[in-house]
Amino acid sequence: MMSLHDDRLLILDFGSQYTQLIARRVREHGVYSEILPCDVDPLRIRAFAPKGVILSGGPESTIGATGWKIPNEVYDLKVPLLGICYGMQALAQELGGCVESSDLREFGPADLVIEKEESLLTGLTDKGSLSVWMSHGDRVTQLPSGFKVIGSSDHAPIAAMADEERAIYGLQFHPEVTHTEGGSELLEKFARVICECGREWTPENIINDAITKAREQVGDGQVLLGLSGGVDSSVVAALLHRAIGDQLVCVFVDNGLLRLNEGTQVMETFAQNLGVRVIRANAEERFLTALKGEPDPERKRKIIGKTFIKVFEEQAAQLKDIRFLAQGTIYPDVIESAGGASGKAHVIKSHHNVGGLPEEMRMELVEPLRELFKDEVRILGVTLGLPKSMVYRHPFPGPGLAVRILGEVQKHSADILRKADHIFIEELRRADLYDKVSQAFAVFLSVKSVGVVGDQRRYAPVIALRAVETIDFMTARWAHLPYEFIERVSSRIINEIEDVSRVVYDVSSKPPATIEWE
Repeated sequence: MMSLHDDRLLILDFGSQYTQLIARRVREHGVYSEILPCDVDPLRIRAFAPKGVILSGGPESTIGATGWKIPNEVYDLKVPLLGICYGMQALAQELGGCVESSDLREFGPADLVIEKEESLLTGLTDKGSLSVWMSHGDRVTQLPSGFKVIGSSDHAPIAAMADEERAIYGLQFHPEVTHTEGGSELLEKFARVICECGREWTPENIINDAITKAREQVGDGQVLLGLSGGVDSSVVAALLHRAIGDQLVCVFVDNGLLRLNEGTQVMETFAQNLGVRVIRANAEERFLTALKGEPDPERKRKIIGKTFIKVFEEQAAQLKDIRFLAQGTIYPDVIESAGGASGKAHVIKSHHNVGGLPEEMRMELVEPLRELFKDEVRILGVTLGLPKSMVYRHPFPGPGLAVRILGEVQKHSADILRKADHIFIEELRRADLYDKVSQAFAVFLSVKSVGVVGDQRRYAPVIALRAVETIDFMTARWAHLPYEFIERVSSRIINEIEDVSRVVYDVSSKPPATIEWE
């Protein structure tokens, strides 16, 4: 029987911010793909034995000494190759073509004219051109021997090239981004037709594979999981419960900084409905005491991380014969750790983690989501029977409301923010706007403002509302919500929460702002 990893593509990363998108698009078509840095040990490339290789874009130039080279082992594989942006330029230059810097740069949408009917671009459109997404300064000016031009644009006469005999292709544009017409279909054609990969990477196969591996690793041992109520830990809990049943023990640390009724929802979903063993540690007072007097956002994160470790460790110490620790590590965590070490990718944002677990908790790690992207985790969650409303909730920071309370965190401010955030989300759902924005939340500002409610003067805190639209969370546009909707939310918050005098709406995009306020 074929394994879901047998047919696979290698994506060699030259530092593009879009590299993960390439892998995700390939996987959407049922083909497993994995990302390795371009300076990886060549032995790993050989050992991976892919049926095809995709070379990503990158921030460097192939002109001069700073550019990264394609490892010789990639050519030695004798499998189809697809170079995207920098990947195309590297192919062209290394195979005998020419790449030059151009004053006519292309950033954003461009029209790609299809120059050859029978090619990688065949069947993507019923007209002679495609709207594609470009992001380049250099361009290929001379083809290597054996190549033909299959696509061109106004500023890139060689915008797509192909050596059909050797199955080597180059694209100056980015098929992985949603702005490229037919981009997903192009990647599917490369993976399924040219590389001849089967469609084995499906939710059902992933679940069955994860269950088999978990049972083999754990045997009859006990597994401990820190259940936060977030998507990743929730899916791990559901998956491991299906695999090993009562051998799984979850500890839910309620820090008092969660969304309205979230603690109760976690217990109802897992303990009551799914029958998972969940120990709830009510530690609100402990976290608030630790945070007392601290306004700095980074120090608040560290305090929460340390307190979480202490509480979790205390709960774990009361359990016997725990040999395994389950974690919701997902594939971007693995990639970013590797990318950070190599330093090729230009850093746009740092990762925000609550904190790890102490080294003295010597347990073997169980990480069933380690190969999965976030969107794949969500699909698995629904497939496993978790409520869609839980699985597809907007992102929520690890430290919870603490990073959305500017200044010192107090129970009073947390309670106000919880109510305001609930009203905002409730109205978004009611207006059928929740799934149309990528993230939405309320922020408790560290200022007070005078208001008049009824005939009474009210000097009280200010609530800011934030909603953004984004694809990758690296850039984001503020959501253009209807004025009438914002007015309704503002009115409810001020009328229903006595200690709020004013509501403002954040119209900053990222960059220059960040999505969170902290």
